[in-house]
This record gives sequence, structure tokens and C-alpha cells, in this order.
Amino acid sequence: MLTPRLSDERLVGLARWATDRMARVKNPVLAERVLGVAGHRIQDSRTRADVLADAAEARLALGYIPRHLTQAYAAELACADEHHKAGRRSAAAASAAKALILAFHRVAHLDSLASPLATDPARFTAPLRRSRVLRALRAPRGRSAPAAAPPTDRPLRLLFVHSANANFLPPILDRYRAHPDVEVRVMNTADTPATAPLAKGMGRMIGCGIGGGRDYAAQAETALRPHLDWADVVFVDWCTAAAAFLTLVDPGTTRVVVRLHSFEAFSYWPHLVDFSRVDDVVFVSEHLRDLALASLPRLREPGAPAVHVIDNAVDLTRFPLPKKPEARFTLGLVGAGQVAKDPRWALEVLRLLRQKDKRYRLHLIGSPMNPADSPALARYHEAFTSDLAPLVSAGAVQVTGQTDDVPAALTEVGLILSTSVRESWHLGLIEGAASGAVPVVRDWPFFADKPRGAHSLFPGSWVVSSPAEAAERILAVNESAESWLKAGHEASEQAISTWDWQTVGPHFDRLLITRSAAIPAQRAVRTTAE
Repeated sequence: MLTPRLSDERLVGLARWATDRMARVKNPVLAERVLGVAGHRIQDSRTRADVLADAAEARLALGYIPRHLTQAYAAELACADEHHKAGRRSAAAASAAKALILAFHRVAHLDSLASPLATDPARFTAPLRRSRVLRALRAPRGRSAPAAAPPTDRPLRLLFVHSANANFLPPILDRYRAHPDVEVRVMNTADTPATAPLAKGMGRMIGCGIGGGRDYAAQAETALRPHLDWADVVFVDWCTAAAAFLTLVDPGTTRVVVRLHSFEAFSYWPHLVDFSRVDDVVFVSEHLRDLALASLPRLREPGAPAVHVIDNAVDLTRFPLPKKPEARFTLGLVGAGQVAKDPRWALEVLRLLRQKDKRYRLHLIGSPMNPADSPALARYHEAFTSDLAPLVSAGAVQVTGQTDDVPAALTEVGLILSTSVRESWHLGLIEGAASGAVPVVRDWPFFADKPRGAHSLFPGSWVVSSPAEAAERILAVNESAESWLKAGHEASEQAISTWDWQTVGPHFDRLLITRSAAIPAQRAVRTTAE
């Protein structure tokens, strides 16, 4: 679109018109084109950032991914860089925090069926690599000493750290609490009195990371030093606030391990972590590792942490229980409370099956969606509820809330679905397979065109690309009771032999207790002059 030379005032007026239309119209094609021209020609950087951010937030408020999201957050980063260049560190940190919050808005990545980060991680995060502030934040602050070898004259001291989410830790904690040569402590940074007031607030973490916030840095040092001095190894579960907070402080000789599950890769927190103070990063799947390496430049640079892929810790041997008679024609979906699970895909599979055989039913297990979480989730929930109602009325869908006895619930399920657009590992699917339910796994769209994804994590026979293929697999497997039982038995054997805690546990031993050549002490050491 060609435009004459206009003043910033006229360009702002055009951009505001576009923003108003983008806040009211489902498909504001013209408004987005106007914004794309007018917004980017505004000369004043602060005004340009405000205009683009307002337009992006107008779309996010309706539950849509803004077309100009990358440009909007890049414009705010440009303002942050100007502050940083002028020595205004507090202002730079506040502006950078605003940019990151916009870039990683949940509507754009967590509550939609697509994500610009998943589509092209290098392109979406390019402004982060260019930014002066983010380069300063990524600059290795290092450590004063290398991580020490495991002690030989006393038990190894393991400190497990999380921020109000210990869901994936119980089997690991049980293993090492029972280990005669290990002492275990657990710290929740969100409720430990010394850390709770400090382990939050992205702006001040950024400020501290770029050389400001000396009082805050001193408080973090005081709160964390006793824990770091006690521990030989710190295992931080989830690469979120706890990981960013912990790496504000020099760990000394304590080895630091951080585990990244899934949603963190679509959040700003990993971009705040000082990976020069992390010895090992653990991913629960190869495709999440690939995504993180593509979007986090620090993990690919010299002196980066050692990278590992280790499956989640779960006891699968308790899941094989006798199936109820109706299980053969019952599909199960564990966890349908998020847009990413895309339960509407499961409903389409069910409709296709019931065109052939009215005995097929769907059992939804887990907490429901909360439409108040975001406008994108609310819009999806409305469509899902509309699709669900006639199937419930027909007796084709049973909705069960959260349960503490998943193995018992799965006795009613003979075919376990993974309908998600993204997963890191999909616990519910693997538990269902271990129970003897036949797995039917959508080739998760976020990763379907990548070298690794559902198609590389699971046997090829489990994975389908469409509801029609899913229905075909189910009908073929369920040709007879014998074929269904055989397929379920094979799935259970595959799941337990591959992912049970008895198989996975030794990998954690090698990571946390012993140091082999595969787990080097590779952190760079600062000199006293630094």
C-alpha cells in the first residue's frame, strides 16, 4: 500500500482507526494492512511501540493472534534498547518486561490451535537475539568455581526446587529419599518465607540481570546462599520463575540442573535464565529440545549447559487392570481442560465412528475448561460446548471430573486418544496405553512438519494425521474382541518397557548421582578480576 509522506500525527490517527476496527471485527484485513503501513512509518519510537502494542492487545483481547505481534514486541524492545544505551537500566528492564509479556501472551501460544513460535521459532524470536537489552541479559555472568564432583565421604545432598508445581516430582523424591547415600530437601520458592517475596517480578529479574537492582541481587544472595551451600546438586523442575531466580546467584561449587517440560518453551521465563550458571538442561522429549534450541540462542553457544532428554518419571505398573466389558467401544481422553488438548478433534472422531457403529462412546476425564482464563479459551469453549451437547444428549459422551484414581477410571477405556495440537510427552496417553487401551495419537500439528514429534516419540502404528485416519485405525483394531485385546496388550507392553520408572530411574541416577563423561563439568569459571 503506497502512502504519501504523512506526519506522525496523521499516521497515528490512521493507526488508531485500524486499532479500533481490529477490536471489533473478526477478520479485519483492511485494518491490519493500514496498521502495517501507518504503524511502521511512525518516526517516534515510543509512539510507534504504543500504537503497535495497542493494536496487538486489541486482537489478543478478542482471543486472536495479532498479525503484527512480532513487530509490536520488537518495537517495544527498540524502546528498551534506547533506555539501555542511555544508561537507564530500570527503564530498560521495565520496557523489556513489557515486550516479553506481549511476545509470549498466552492467547498467542497456549490458548490457540497454532503458535507463531512453533511455526517458525527462529523468526519469531529474532528480535530477542537482536535486542541490546536481551543480549546483555544473555551475557554469561558465570560462576566463581566449577561444580564439584560428588562427595565420597558423606551422602550426596540433593535439593529439589520448584515454584508451586511439584506434580512430576513424587516418584523422583521417593527414589532418592529411600537411597542410603542421598539426603533430600525440597524448596518451593513460592512459599518458602525467605524466597517467596523475591522469586517473582520479571522486571526486577531483568534489571538484576543487566547490572542493576543491586539491593535485590543482595537479597537474592542472602535468601539462596544457605540452600546452595548445603546442596551438592540442585534440580530445578520447570524452567520458570524458580530457575530464573536461582540463576541470579553464583552457585559456587553446587551443580545446577534445570528441567523443561513443555509450556515453558512458549513463555518468557527461559529467556531470563542465566544458563552460564546451569550445568545441565533436561528435556522430556526430543521435539521440545529441538524447539528450545531453535528459540534460545544461549543453549547453542559455547559454554552452554549439557543437554539431555529423559522421559518423565511415572510408575506405569499400577495401570494394567482388567477392562470392563464396555471398554472395547469406549474412547478415552484424559485432560480436556486446555485448548491445546483440542477435544473437538476427539468429538469429530467419535462422530465418524458412530456413523458406522452406535456403540462407540467417549469418556472425558479431568478438569473442565475455565472460559475465564482467556478470551481465546472462552471462544473455543463455546464451540466445544456446542459440539458436545448433542452427543451428551445421545448418551455418547460421559464427562468425568478430576480423579485421584486414574488407573480405575481407565478400566472403562479401551481406546486412548491424544488429540492435542502440542504435547511434550503426554502423560495421560502413556498411562492409557499402559492400562491396555489401544493408543490413537494425532500427529501433533505444532511438530508434525518437524523431524521429531509424536511421529518420532511413538510407534508409527499409533500415529494418525486426521480424524478420518483415527476412525480407520480404531475400526481396524476393533474388528474383533481378540484383535482389540491383542493391540491393547502390545501397547501396554510397549509403554511399560519403554517409559516405566524402573526403566527411566537409572537415567536420573546417572544424571544426579554419578558424573560420567556424558555429564561434564563444563561451566566456565570467572576469574576474581571479573
